[in-house]
Parts: sequence; structure tokens; C-alpha cells
Amino acid sequence: MNAVKTQLWIALCAYLVLSFLKFQSKLGTSLQRMLRILQLNLFERRDLMSLFRPPDTKNDCEFEQLPLI
Repeated sequence: MNAVKTQLWIALCAYLVLSFLKFQSKLGTSLQRMLRILQLNLFERRDLMSLFRPPDTKNDCEFEQLPLI
């Protein structure tokens, strides 16, 4: 019984943190999509806000691609 209560408290805390993150980021994505992004990046050390920002489209490559001959 104690383990079930602990799991419920952890799930509630995770939901509240995710809801607060959604509120802070002001994104139009759903909580389910945000949870999926977190699951995919679980073991990467990154800033949470950078996970939900759109990727930077600027190309930092200094070299142009060589043509195939």
C-alpha cells in the first residue's frame, strides 16, 4: 500500500512540474508531447527550456559541400 501511495505522489509531482514548465515556456504543445520529449532525452544533460524551443535553423558549417563527380 505504501509503494502505491509513493508512486501516486511521484506521478503527481511529475505532472505538476511538467505543467509548470509548459506554463513558463508558453508553448502550444500538449503535455503528452512534452512528456515524450522528456522521455527521449532522459539521460542527456540539457536545459529543460532548450528541449522545447524550436531548433535553430542557422547552419554553422564553414565549408560548402563538395560536388560528387
